[in-house]
Amino acid sequence: MSDETLTLTVPHHDKLGIIHCGVTHEGLVVVAGDQKEIADGEEVVFERTGIKVKRNGAEYTFAKVA
Repeated sequence: MSDETLTLTVPHHDKLGIIHCGVTHEGLVVVAGDQKEIADGEEVVFERTGIKVKRNGAEYTFAKVA
């Protein structure tokens, strides 16, 4: 993990910089209070915070986008 990426599994949470990120249950990710469903192999972007989440099986990687 670096200060630019964060990898989590269910049911964990942490911060990416000052932004709270979490995985509440399989397929549901939360970034700064915004929730999105994500399928295995899918990638979603939270526009308001500039955080991208990619799911690879049970691992969810949160990253800052430029």
